[in-house]
Amino acid sequence: MCGCSTHQPQAGTTTERDPAALTLKVEDMSCGHCAGAITKALEAGLPGTRVQADPATKLVSVRGTRDLAKVEALIVGAGYTPTVPALG
Repeated sequence: MCGCSTHQPQAGTTTERDPAALTLKVEDMSCGHCAGAITKALEAGLPGTRVQADPATKLVSVRGTRDLAKVEALIVGAGYTPTVPALG
């Protein structure tokens, strides 16, 4: 989990749900530092993917892979707790 002291969402980074992307909810992503750590872990572990991590909505969207287990494992490895949000 994040060790920084700012815990402020990044302005203007609201992520809309993309039906072509894997989207996970990460409740413990609380600031821009958290979003950066998750993005870095995913892009390093899944080269060629595009990641949008939005602390305001707590959503992480990943395009370029359909491997949910790998995405979840990389987020967990970065120190965060992903869940698959309910549709609706």
